Amino acid sequence: MPTEHLSQLVPVLQTAIGPVILISGVGLLLLSLTNRFARAVDRARELKHLLREAPEDSRQRLAAQVENLCHRAHLIQLSIIFSTISLLFASILIITLFVSVLKHLEITQVISLLFICCMISLIVSLIIFIMDIRLSLLALKMELGLEKCGDAVTGKISETGGENPGKQAGRAS
Repeated sequence: MPTEHLSQLVPVLQTAIGPVILISGVGLLLLSLTNRFARAVDRARELKHLLREAPEDSRQRLAAQVENLCHRAHLIQLSIIFSTISLLFASILIITLFVSVLKHLEITQVISLLFICCMISLIVSLIIFIMDIRLSLLALKMELGLEKCGDAVTGKISETGGENPGKQAGRAS
């Protein structure tokens, strides 16, 4: 009888490899996100300190950078939350796979739903991560004083010293 049970668990172990690899990958994503979060928080604290001692003409730019970093930290926090939710769904999925075999339950819909929720959470986390990446480019431009240096989406820089051609056309009239 124990050999029979073991032979039933082998396919479950093989099926569980996918979610286990997913857990490993999302763990690396979480490592990256927590590092980005710590960096954003540290940089915001540093700028806040500089803001207190900055001359009046620099304060608005520094304040905008601090605001950007706070917004980025919020986005990163949301991304961390959704990545963690994805990990929780993957873990519950693995447990559910084993319980379904041990208790002889036919719960393919529950297993499918858990996997779908895992993937949706991961997708949301990655979309928020992309939003943070875009804001970090904006932060770099603000820090370098290049707010009008190019289009953040395309990365194109206009030939006239930094402004987008569409903006210049509006000024010419």
